[in-house]
Amino acid sequence: MRAVVVSEQGGPEVLELVERETPEPGEGQVRVDVAAAGVNFIDIYQRSGAYPMQTPFVAGSEGAGTVSAVGAGVDGVAVGDPVTWAMVAGTGYAEQVLVPADRVVPVPAGVDPELAAAVMLQGMTAHYLVETTFPAREGQTALVHAAAGGVGLLLCQLLAAKGVRVIGTTSTPEKAELARAAGASDIVFYRDQDLVTEVERLTDGEGVHVVYDGVGATTFDAGLQVLRPRGTMVLFGASSGPVPPIDPQVLNQRGSLFLTRPSLAHYVADRAELLERAGDVLGRVAAGTLDVRVGGRYPLADAAQAHTDLASGRTTGKLLLLP
Repeated sequence: MRAVVVSEQGGPEVLELVERETPEPGEGQVRVDVAAAGVNFIDIYQRSGAYPMQTPFVAGSEGAGTVSAVGAGVDGVAVGDPVTWAMVAGTGYAEQVLVPADRVVPVPAGVDPELAAAVMLQGMTAHYLVETTFPAREGQTALVHAAAGGVGLLLCQLLAAKGVRVIGTTSTPEKAELARAAGASDIVFYRDQDLVTEVERLTDGEGVHVVYDGVGATTFDAGLQVLRPRGTMVLFGASSGPVPPIDPQVLNQRGSLFLTRPSLAHYVADRAELLERAGDVLGRVAAGTLDVRVGGRYPLADAAQAHTDLASGRTTGKLLLLP
């Protein structure tokens, strides 16, 4: 079987398509024939060395497919089951992967495996951000950065469904149209408009209750400025680079603000929470109440191009590799 392997961390060019032996599941594992693998910023961080990894490793951590073998001690998962997973390092960019049985989630009937692979990591991220990290509610106003990105489009939908007013940031009119269709009521073009000035205008100077920021370095400071007193900064990513250290006194000076840096891993740490959160997300997809946009599909051989495109900021929705 073929897999995309990182033998030495670095640029996109280190992603190498190689032939490997068909893996056999050990105790507590299942082997999955991969139908689609998600491409995420965490893959870029692991490939580049921003997140140290022991090499060599198979790139990717999210996918969907069909169980083709079951290891000893596995209950509740059988050969032929359609499953999906996320946040399992070394289980994405390959034709066949081994996944711990307690990390796979059943794919509901009627949900295409491509959509399952596309929504797991980003869908559960959007879910925990609006349901748990900052439980948004009707009448509040939220600022969503990169509103036409994979997580951004899902955030807009989940927030709008709660009756939250969404102000989204995008770079182009085309991306703005996607964000509005997903539920954003207002758009700030961050390349051409001053974020602070625009948000103050849109909120009559009151500011927003919460900022969902997956961009990081280039947006963080302005995000703090547009929060109303006792507002919450949810910093969940760093696509533009990490945020420098901050003096906690700044949070006091700007209105007793809250700052959190959450990670999906801590919100699906036990299987019960994983099944509940993934089940809600996949259930919405099955019911047609959560739209998943796939912005690009690539063969395994083009994994480097997928990384380059994702890092460029020119993509929308989710990128997939199709073994």
